[in-house]
Amino acid sequence: QLEGWMPSLASEDEIREALEKAFDDRGDVTLTLKDGRAIHGYVFDRRTGATLADSAVRVMPSDERTKVTIPYAEIAALAFTGRDNAAGKTFEAWIRKYWEKKAAGEKNIAIHPESLEG
Repeated sequence: QLEGWMPSLASEDEIREALEKAFDDRGDVTLTLKDGRAIHGYVFDRRTGATLADSAVRVMPSDERTKVTIPYAEIAALAFTGRDNAAGKTFEAWIRKYWEKKAAGEKNIAIHPESLEG
C-alpha cells in the first residue's frame, strides 16, 4: 500500500527506486518538478538510462487527455496520492469470495468485478 507515501529523493538510487514503484503501482501520483509545476496522474511507462537526464517517466495527467514525458532529472518530489485500483483484486481474492458465498449457502453465485470509477 503506497498511497500517502512521499519517498525521499535524496540520491539517484532513491529516485530510481521510487519511480520504479510509481510505475508498478496502479494509483495516481503527484510529481513536483524542479520548476515548481505539479503534475498529478498515472505513471504508465518509464525509460531508464545511464543518467537521470537519460531516464524518463511517461504520465497521463488526470486533468488532460495527453501523455507527458518527464526526465527523472526534472523531478523534485514524488507523492503517491491515489489508491491502487487493482489492490486486493487478484484471482485468489475472487476465488476466496466465491467459496465464502458458497459456504454461506448462497445459490446462483456470480461475483462481478468492482467498478474502477470512484
